Amino acid sequence: MDRVTQWVSSQDVPADLTIRIADSIFPLHKAVMVPRCGYIRRAVAKDPSAAVELDLSALPGGADAFEKAARYCYGANFEITARNAAALRCAAAFLDMQHPADLARRVEEFLAQAGLRALPSAVTVLRSCEALLPAAEELGVVRRAADAVALRICNEALFPTRTPPGWWTAELAALSPASFQKVATALRCRRADPKVLANAASAYAELALAEVLADPRDREDQRALLESVVDVLPSAADAPISAAFLCRLLHAAITTEASAKTCRDLELRVAAVLDQATAGDLLGVALDGAGERVRNTDTVRRVIAAFVERHAGRSRRASLSSGGAELDPGAMEKVARTVDELMAELATEESLAISKFVGVAGAVPKEARASHDCVYRAVDIYLKTHPALDEIEREKVCSVMDPLKLSYQARLHASQNKRLPLQVVLSALYYDQLKLRSAAAGVDEGADASLARENEALRSELARMRAFVSGMQPSKGSGSSRAAPAGKKASLLGSVSRTLSRLNPFKGGWAKDTASIADSRNAMPHVVKPKRRRFSIS
Repeated sequence: MDRVTQWVSSQDVPADLTIRIADSIFPLHKAVMVPRCGYIRRAVAKDPSAAVELDLSALPGGADAFEKAARYCYGANFEITARNAAALRCAAAFLDMQHPADLARRVEEFLAQAGLRALPSAVTVLRSCEALLPAAEELGVVRRAADAVALRICNEALFPTRTPPGWWTAELAALSPASFQKVATALRCRRADPKVLANAASAYAELALAEVLADPRDREDQRALLESVVDVLPSAADAPISAAFLCRLLHAAITTEASAKTCRDLELRVAAVLDQATAGDLLGVALDGAGERVRNTDTVRRVIAAFVERHAGRSRRASLSSGGAELDPGAMEKVARTVDELMAELATEESLAISKFVGVAGAVPKEARASHDCVYRAVDIYLKTHPALDEIEREKVCSVMDPLKLSYQARLHASQNKRLPLQVVLSALYYDQLKLRSAAAGVDEGADASLARENEALRSELARMRAFVSGMQPSKGSGSSRAAPAGKKASLLGSVSRTLSRLNPFKGGWAKDTASIADSRNAMPHVVKPKRRRFSIS
């Protein structure tokens, strides 16, 4: 203001126009300002007094912008930069500077030739517009600056001009969440690669998150910033963001006590990419702000439940349409393994209630786990950490696992684990007995199938022998032929019967054969012990 006073007071004509902007006062001349500023011309026309005083506190850009506009009217030198270009453009529009070579045209030329030609300067212009709303938005400066930033980002993604290639992400840190939202919208309009949008959103949110976590005392401002950042994040369909970073955002939202809407939004975002998360990511969500105690198990349970519900819905849609290729069949199994690893970590927390443990571990369906060895490990750790549980409480802890889905080594360990309730130990032992019986039955079934084929061949041979014997018998009523002796006939049939009886694999279990008995009632029975070998009749 001192500089303005010096170059204005140096004029020979005394000032007859006083402009007041907040605490700043500008002594000027009607003869200079009225021809170039339509707003001042109309105000002076309403006041016929010799000296006119106007309050222009509503001028966009404030005293600094008006000073440069006044210098322009007086023909003094000043510099248009990326920092003041938007303010000068808004001030020129407010003052209605309609001179053929007016200030607005000079600013537009600067923006087109220099201000929006590079990413750093375009970001500076866009940032300067944040204090000029809504005037800068009505004049289109915000839209042009956001589009320029989006264009430079796309160019850098395709043809990097600096190293490292992602240097441009740091430039976005200066923007407010509202300005970044406009850049994200411009990127979508330009059909930018989803990876570019994801990188931009992640980098911006990362920088904002660092600011949120820098000073834990200023909780209200942190909460507002975090909520704004979450609102501007692109959807998972537009730009998938890593699960690790989303888990960090969710933990920060819980720590800063963000709104329920913000927390729920982040929970659903994490659930959408939960198959990419690690146990460490979810553990970070479960811990308190200091990272020492388990406090947020309900949040983890809701995230897992949302993933299970989402996966089930996609499975139903895939079964009804041909879009099943988009469904990852191993996603649920990956999440189950991650949850089991997480529970092994949470189980060491002495203050973790049984309901919390069961709630998180049971959020994944039992059938999603091909093996229950990992969840058994978590159960065993929990029982070891909480030795004072009674039988019913231990049974409740063990309800999250299925003893019949344990491996042989795990069942062997469980059968000797004194921490487990008796019911679980008996289930493991009973399953082993069933497995042994099933294995034995499987071997017997294989042997019986082979022997059944041999028995069928023997039945065919027996039929041929009976036909042969029937052909040797004389026709009934024939007098010329002598009947065969009864003893000889019985001997022949007995011999055939004894042979077939020895070959029968289903009689006596290969222990002994009592089919060969002599015709005489007084004769001693003849017992034959067959050998285990294949027989054939020629």
